[in-house]
Amino acid sequence: MPTSAPPRREPASQVFEFFSREGLLSRWHPNFEYRPGQLQMARAVEAAMRERRHLIVEAGTGTGKTLAYLVPALLSGKRVVISTGTKNLQEQLFHKDIPFLQQHIERPLKVCYMKGRANYVCKAKLYDARTLPILDGLSEVSEFEEIARWEAETETGDRAELKSLPEDSRVWPKIDARSDRCSGQRCPHFDSCFITAMHRRAYESDIIIVNHHLFFADLAVKDDEFGAIIPDYSVVVFDEAHEIEDTAAQYFGNSVSTLQVLDLTRDIRSTMRTRKLDLPNLSRAVDWLDESSTRFFHHFRGPDGRVGFHGFEQRNQPHLEPYQQLITALSLVGNSMRKESEAIGDFLPLFRRAGTISDNLQAWVDSPDRDAVHWVERRGKNIALQACPIDVGPLLREKLFSRIETVILTSATLAVSGSFDFIANRVGLENPKTLMVEGGFDYQKQALLYTPPDLPDPRSDLFAERAAETIARILAVTQGRAFLLFTSHQQMRLLYDLLAPTLPYPSLLQGDAPKSHLLEQFKETPNAVLFATSSFWQGVDVPGEQLSCVVIDKLPFAVPSDPVVSARIEKIREDGGAPFFEYQIPQAAIALKQGFGRLIRSGSDRGLLVILDNRIRGKAYGRVFLESLPPYRLTASFQEVEDFFATP
Repeated sequence: MPTSAPPRREPASQVFEFFSREGLLSRWHPNFEYRPGQLQMARAVEAAMRERRHLIVEAGTGTGKTLAYLVPALLSGKRVVISTGTKNLQEQLFHKDIPFLQQHIERPLKVCYMKGRANYVCKAKLYDARTLPILDGLSEVSEFEEIARWEAETETGDRAELKSLPEDSRVWPKIDARSDRCSGQRCPHFDSCFITAMHRRAYESDIIIVNHHLFFADLAVKDDEFGAIIPDYSVVVFDEAHEIEDTAAQYFGNSVSTLQVLDLTRDIRSTMRTRKLDLPNLSRAVDWLDESSTRFFHHFRGPDGRVGFHGFEQRNQPHLEPYQQLITALSLVGNSMRKESEAIGDFLPLFRRAGTISDNLQAWVDSPDRDAVHWVERRGKNIALQACPIDVGPLLREKLFSRIETVILTSATLAVSGSFDFIANRVGLENPKTLMVEGGFDYQKQALLYTPPDLPDPRSDLFAERAAETIARILAVTQGRAFLLFTSHQQMRLLYDLLAPTLPYPSLLQGDAPKSHLLEQFKETPNAVLFATSSFWQGVDVPGEQLSCVVIDKLPFAVPSDPVVSARIEKIREDGGAPFFEYQIPQAAIALKQGFGRLIRSGSDRGLLVILDNRIRGKAYGRVFLESLPPYRLTASFQEVEDFFATP
């Protein structure tokens, strides 16, 4: 009689010795707190890497998810790319979390971080600037001298090291390492280039830390012979994975703008002037390119915003002649530079730029793709013709999930009503392992969710005035210390005008200063109130009593008239689905979770969350939003709000 095979034993978990109650982290870190969810997530990540499976993990705030994926990555023996939502998180991983682990792990950790080229100084441009007339005024000369002194000492060339350099520096764009003016291996500084050094470190590293923009820029060109930026890897971890659909769509699309053409013609003229080149044919071609661009983009003028574009129909025939002239002008400029490229290396990147602009313009105009959405985006004087895939799922399935053995998606906001179906469908991930880990906070004690019962529908003309009265009443209880988050700039400005003149608390308005400056002002100003929109809904940390209230005016449904949103809605409808329930509600529920995630950032935080939109209680779909949020204590009683703040 044949004997049955012995039961398969699970391999011993390496991460247990790190995250258990008496584990290594408890010995290494004086403030280590055992978190069952952190150990659970670390084991799931370890198993996914071992079994070559894809994994989605929602890890609530306070889980300690960074170490929960970082330790298994370091132990895996594989090259792992960690892609973050922000450069700040990149730097936290590289400068804080990795060094902490390196202190206690005997073997050296081969880790590097990679950023986009604009973050690094270009030696060739910097050295040329000492003799070429590119600086304007004493302030630029002073900035340049500071950068030059730093360049002589830095090992990375990363501008993040220059803490005193203004965010809006006018010098940095003139000397950064963007590829639009890079001559590659023909550059005399190629071997000592900071970009070359970054790539060299990446090829020697087991852990490579990037951000989503760089990751998808690389993925979009991975099949090009010379396009790859990141070396081959076996595993990728996406932190803040709720952002990857929109980021991927951006890099799998294309864009042509007035600013791109203007920058090209300016740089060609600057090269001829600084190199003292007398090239009359090229000069005439550049002049014609300027004229052709002005004529073509004139047909797309209008108010600021995004407007869908559906191809050159009969009524749009006036576009065609200027379009053909612009293509011809780009070709003529390219041919004129190519004749000089063998003798003058500076023209090589400019020649490539002219070709890229021409290719993207022709793709946008001549190749209408039913699976892509085209639109015109106007911001001030710049007009951009944009396109991106309506559905990035098939592209990511082909280029990412089918090629990489393990992809891990994690964030505090991925599930909708306890399900991961929405995020998995949007990014094209089939049959992943999933895990939901509760955050490390006691939301029932630390937070109160208040929905005022007597406000009109937020789409009503009466809403703003009544909302202002309610907010003023709430701020009197919280003594300011609040983020007021709005779903539109118009609503933000309207409520600011209604409230700020009468509030007894300092009022800050998004747009009056850079985001980083506003955030510092808020942290340093007692009882401050910040009026802001979606850019403050994520990636913002204000722990402690300084932020004790977050008010959200409306359920954050994406604007249905936006060309990308509209195209996604229409595609779901054409496929027989129900876009409101399959896309608009889940997308808004995740956005709402992000907004509320600003409040409770530590175990000692307490605060009030307010939704002024009564649809969350009055509509059947409101249940989806409430089920997707952490388990806050819910009330419609203002007395309970007062009692919450009266109780220490």
